[in-house]
Amino acid sequence: MEVYLDNSATTPLCPEAVAAMEEELTAQWGNPSSLHRVGLEAGQLLAESRRAIATRLSCDPTEVIFTSGGTEGNNLAILGAAHALRRRGRRIVTSSVEHSSVTESTRELASRGFEVINLPVDRSGRVSEQDLMRAVNGETILVSLMAVNSEVGTMEPVEAMRRAVQMNRAPALIHCDAVQAFGKLPVIPSRLGVDLLTVSSHKIHGPKGVGALYVRRGVRLQPLVYGGGQEGKLRPGTEPMPAIAGFAAAARALPNPNQALERVTPLRDRLVQGLLAMNGVRVNSPQNALPYVINFSVPGLRSEPMLNFLSERGIYVSSGSACSKGKKSRVLQAMGLSDAEVASALRVSLSRYTTWEEIDALLYGLGEALAVLTRG
Repeated sequence: MEVYLDNSATTPLCPEAVAAMEEELTAQWGNPSSLHRVGLEAGQLLAESRRAIATRLSCDPTEVIFTSGGTEGNNLAILGAAHALRRRGRRIVTSSVEHSSVTESTRELASRGFEVINLPVDRSGRVSEQDLMRAVNGETILVSLMAVNSEVGTMEPVEAMRRAVQMNRAPALIHCDAVQAFGKLPVIPSRLGVDLLTVSSHKIHGPKGVGALYVRRGVRLQPLVYGGGQEGKLRPGTEPMPAIAGFAAAARALPNPNQALERVTPLRDRLVQGLLAMNGVRVNSPQNALPYVINFSVPGLRSEPMLNFLSERGIYVSSGSACSKGKKSRVLQAMGLSDAEVASALRVSLSRYTTWEEIDALLYGLGEALAVLTRG
């Protein structure tokens, strides 16, 4: 039995997405911008797909812009907002534990003369609402916090961003990277008080290469790419309809997130209990983290040998964010973990398809790994 528990990196395609993509590839393959019948059919599919994502976000379809995924969505939101508002201020407030697509975007803006405030986090990986309030001022043009941290599952105070902007009378737009939250929590931009929100297909059992950016009606962004008029001129170019169709199908197939949480939480609890029963294992994810993500360390055993040992037995986990490619985790360092804890950290990420048998197989494999690798 293969045990795949790296769902924060990517998820296997659900049957609904596969069927929708096959249909688009073989029967509805037209260009949505063409005015003949084949093009009009593709255009109708594009509109239906946009409505499917909008329904999940409880927003208007005109507020959904299709992108190539979370990285492009975050870049468009951050760079596009900063340059659209640069005459009103130069300060950008974010955190020290954001996804690399946010961190690198804000670093680029800092090189162009913007002031970037990277808020620290506590031991649980959470930004202090007081620090957020103090950081936002009248020169702040953008505030960006992720909803759920992909490495430890910490849920950030997204709704506090709106309060900070309003209390300080800042001209800021508010952005949330909700890639790890979409499909697992109720993600409704209007309730969160955000202007911009990023989601991705391949985290919800849809295809890679497609995502969406929610852009609140009336918000103006400066595009990063120029060309045609597709996606409100914010993302010009012929739409990747097979991927979009699969994304929409995966979104339609999502279960009620609260009901899914009720199923996943006991699996997380079983895993955490098993980990804490093992000698020397430390759980890094806070108790109130999103149950889909569990991060733990075995100080004295580096991550790579553990990963290889498990992988050889058909058990797949990770040592952190897939985008870090094995580099030392910025998130765990920001949380104040020791070098030994950071070097030995592993991340297990569940999905709605995860089973009790997979959790038990992982625990058994970890027990074997500890016995063999600590033999010395």
